[in-house]
Amino acid sequence: MINKKDITKRFISYVTVDTESDPESDTTPSTAKQWDLANALVKELKQIGLSDVTIDDNAYIMATLPSNVDHKVPTIGFVSHFDTTPDFTGANVKPQIIENYDGKDIILNAAENIVLSSDYFEDLLLYKGQTLITTDGTTLLGADDKAGITEIISAMEYLINHPEIKHGNIRIGFTPDEEIGRGAHKFDVKKFGADWAYTMDGSQIGELEYENFNAASAKITIQGKIVHPGYAKGKMVNSMYIATEFINSLPRLETPEHTEDYQGFFHLHNIEGKVDETVLQYIIRDHDKDHFKARKEVMLNLTNDINEQYEREVIKIEIKDQYFNMKEKVEPVMHIVDLAEEAMKALQIEPLIKPIRGGTDGSQLSYMGLPCPNIFAGGHNFHGRYEYVPVESMIKATEVICKIAELTAEKAKK
Repeated sequence: MINKKDITKRFISYVTVDTESDPESDTTPSTAKQWDLANALVKELKQIGLSDVTIDDNAYIMATLPSNVDHKVPTIGFVSHFDTTPDFTGANVKPQIIENYDGKDIILNAAENIVLSSDYFEDLLLYKGQTLITTDGTTLLGADDKAGITEIISAMEYLINHPEIKHGNIRIGFTPDEEIGRGAHKFDVKKFGADWAYTMDGSQIGELEYENFNAASAKITIQGKIVHPGYAKGKMVNSMYIATEFINSLPRLETPEHTEDYQGFFHLHNIEGKVDETVLQYIIRDHDKDHFKARKEVMLNLTNDINEQYEREVIKIEIKDQYFNMKEKVEPVMHIVDLAEEAMKALQIEPLIKPIRGGTDGSQLSYMGLPCPNIFAGGHNFHGRYEYVPVESMIKATEVICKIAELTAEKAKK
């Protein structure tokens, strides 16, 4: 069995290191502080006995657990990221351990009246009687994806200490900057050398995902004209009003707060506005390739329509594709999903196979030649003060890694 105290201690040692990434940076990693945890991980991997432990100039970490069987087994990989999102601060994380959770509200911060409530976050009730690790309400926790790193390292340590569990070569990889969409950009798939891999970056226990959004960003720049408001008639053009027209012309119910499952959306996530210039930042998401294309065309056509209305170019739009649905690359090798499902069932975990309403390193890696479904890491409410993770879910994820390794070796022998 995976030791509960050890996995808790390991996880807390990771989340208390600030590794927030920065989308405005041009470096890799995007923040120097990511090196603090990266270098510590390299040291730990060597200490537990892994081979070929490397870290490159961009902080990508790789290591090997060598095969302990004499027959040929596919090389499998497990991947997680060590950065945390810039959406909410990850500095000075102070984890709180809630033993034997009773299903009631958890006071994260009494002074600031910050409460983690099962009335609002109903998933909490799935974990009554378990041990939860929460924030103190002033930071995120960092389970996304330090839970994944905890599970991978704990699984490798367990396999090293239990050689009776037979497995082939296992490669592990840890990446920076996943939270700003650059986690796989400089990942050396050839060097990694795995036949397939799994990202340990999902949420609820049992999640198994091989579909994700197609994704693009859109930057809309609206030009106005500023003149003295007392003499503005027929002269002033207020770019913020045009921006409002653009926003209101998109389907109001096709936004994140009104969609679920396979439904796509337009998401306005930032506005900077003055009379003479307003900039809108959108993300565009859809699982279906044709619908994704149509969404981009909607924004392009709307831009053209408004420009025609003003009889000049008042709006410019720049759309950039970010990543694509990995289903196209995973479906031809569905046995790797079936294997993970079998491992979960062997551990009495109910597989929850569903699409990711977001992106993952696994998507980009799949298009780089490394098919890479996503497995639960156990955390909930990522990217904010209400983030938490059940320790038991991290233990189960660790067991899933070990079982996948064992099943891969068994099937290769037949």
